[in-house]
Amino acid sequence: MSKIKANQTFEEIKHIDESGVEFWLARELQVILQYKEWRNFSKVIDTAKIACKISQHEISDHFVEVNKTVAVPVGEQFGTRGFVEVNKTPKAKKIKDYKLTRYACYLIVMNGDPRKEVIALGQTYFAVKTRQQEFSELYARLSEDDKRLFLRGDIKQKNMLLAEAAKNAGIITSLEYATFQDYGYRGLYNGETALDIAERKGLDLETQSILDYMGGLELAANLFRIAQTEDVMRKNNVATPKEANATHYRIGRSIRNQMQEVGATMPEQLPLPDKSIQEIESEKKKLLKGKKD
Repeated sequence: MSKIKANQTFEEIKHIDESGVEFWLARELQVILQYKEWRNFSKVIDTAKIACKISQHEISDHFVEVNKTVAVPVGEQFGTRGFVEVNKTPKAKKIKDYKLTRYACYLIVMNGDPRKEVIALGQTYFAVKTRQQEFSELYARLSEDDKRLFLRGDIKQKNMLLAEAAKNAGIITSLEYATFQDYGYRGLYNGETALDIAERKGLDLETQSILDYMGGLELAANLFRIAQTEDVMRKNNVATPKEANATHYRIGRSIRNQMQEVGATMPEQLPLPDKSIQEIESEKKKLLKGKKD
């Protein structure tokens, strides 16, 4: 096993056992969390175990004690006659270690010394990951209509950020912004513009938004396109309309290529939903009104 370095990331020291289950070793986690002494780190582990018990999880399910045998070289020592004896034969020594689940690592980090920068960063990392997990579980329970409402709302927010990035790149007029949007659609939809998509769906682009007539999978692909384009434009300081258009097309095309690689249905082949976003919202409002009455 290669030597663990302090600048390695949490995911880089992850192990997978023969059953495909992920785990971490406490001794390796100790290094990247910058605890020099095991005795200090073991105190954090003990506190994490208590937190595990309080949260009504079995400690043994998350903290599996394992013993390692390591070689300890023996140097010069005083013998019984008072002179130095040299023993070059290494001795074997057993040390304690733990196989940790992701939850155990989370508890250790959350109970670590927050004055350490790496601990503070770790706490932020786990807070984000926990939120992502909660979101994934919540999203999985939503109906198709609710997923569409959720994604459409998120797209509205992300489109505001994208419009700001486009403005910073010199895209000012409505026509320029429509052209910029078309570059993204063309990349994702294999050359189709917003007008092409609207005509294929049987929509009037002047009165109906194509985003309101997309299913959950199609909305998710477009949300990814919008979010990634805004992020890349901001990070790369895209400053001209030409560069902005090229960036939007490139990201749209890249997402399409990824979908092809995994065998996903192409966005232009996804079915037209039975209801628009406005119709779903209207039904939800009526349902809420009925509950109040």
